Amino acid sequence: MKATITTLAIMLLASTCALAQSDSTASPLQTGQLFDKLRISAYGVVNYYAFDWETLPNKRNAFDPERLNLYLYYDFSDRIEFKSEIEFEHGGTGVTMAFDPLEEFGEFEQEVEKGGQVVLEQLNLLFRINPHFNARLGKMRFYMGNASKQDEPHEYFTAYRSEVENTILPLGWYETGLELSGDFPIRAGSPYPAFSYKAYVVSGLDNSGFSSLNWIRRGYQARFETINADNLAYALRLDYMFGEDSEIGFSAYAGNATGNRPKKDFTAPSWVTYGDVHFTLEHHPWRARAYGMWGHIQNSEALSAANRNLSNNLDVKRTPVGKAAAGAYVEAAYDLLHLLFKERARQCYLFGRAEWYDSMFRTEGAVSDNPRYERKALTAGANYFPHPNIVLKAHYTWRELGSGERENTIAAGLGFDF
Repeated sequence: MKATITTLAIMLLASTCALAQSDSTASPLQTGQLFDKLRISAYGVVNYYAFDWETLPNKRNAFDPERLNLYLYYDFSDRIEFKSEIEFEHGGTGVTMAFDPLEEFGEFEQEVEKGGQVVLEQLNLLFRINPHFNARLGKMRFYMGNASKQDEPHEYFTAYRSEVENTILPLGWYETGLELSGDFPIRAGSPYPAFSYKAYVVSGLDNSGFSSLNWIRRGYQARFETINADNLAYALRLDYMFGEDSEIGFSAYAGNATGNRPKKDFTAPSWVTYGDVHFTLEHHPWRARAYGMWGHIQNSEALSAANRNLSNNLDVKRTPVGKAAAGAYVEAAYDLLHLLFKERARQCYLFGRAEWYDSMFRTEGAVSDNPRYERKALTAGANYFPHPNIVLKAHYTWRELGSGERENTIAAGLGFDF
């Protein structure tokens, strides 16, 4: 593995040196040119949820200022771009200091003001070597499946992303490492149709966070100041793009998640492998999505036994882990205002989605297959765009667990981007 990483590093260094040589004639940055090279964009989501769950009869209805994502770009040259992303989740986070003069000697008190968090999601450099071969280094978005590409609120229909990807895989998946990417247009002079690829060598998962309910979702390393890199992960995404924002393709992922545990309390190899097929169609007035995945964890029974003994301070589930997980969904939407107006400044999509997923699709040894982790869901709703950059959403979801219990949810929200 080290030899492979060294070879990739040498190839990348040679490419970037050639790129730097081609840009060496660039003039020094003048003060007045700074803002010409800076670009800022953002999007945000605020949601409301009303729950009627047999599994949690007392689950409270809730408002959630889900996230505000701020992007900052800086163009060092036509070929080198800096990108950062800061995400404020669930209202951000904050602690204040107060002085209470009523105490005998006075007392300083700390109060938690916000319950969310602020996360540096991306910090990377993109080297545009040529249209067929580009390299990105740093912490970056990890493009697996549909959710990674359909992250802004106008790109997905429901108030939250699809349950399959939202439940059993890391959502808002970012990793640190190297991405190689490129496009190969089929027709000269036109960007579509084309083949596109992304290949990764990045930080891997931590299997102390795997669980019955969420499979590998909580194995995304976000609990500590630094990211363990004793085991790296490898991934590949290939797409056939047949139009703008329209594609069909597959992704594959492989990584041993044992070496990245906080302590060396489990040493057996535990390779996570999974693949997906994904489809997106944007052809106004129609929009459609489809997705399917299957994944496997090596030595899941031994891993389940080891996770039972983890410290409470880690804030992990400590539940058995499925040997395999699977899921799929299909959804479609139609713009009703297309029947009344030719212009697209305002749109109103009615949509429906059907999905199935099971985080314990297969188990190993003494690990039992709990039927409640098989879930089926039907969702129907509407998206109204009063402006191309603003969307108002509402939907109703009927969910049935393999145990026979039902979870029905009403959700409404707003999203924007600029």
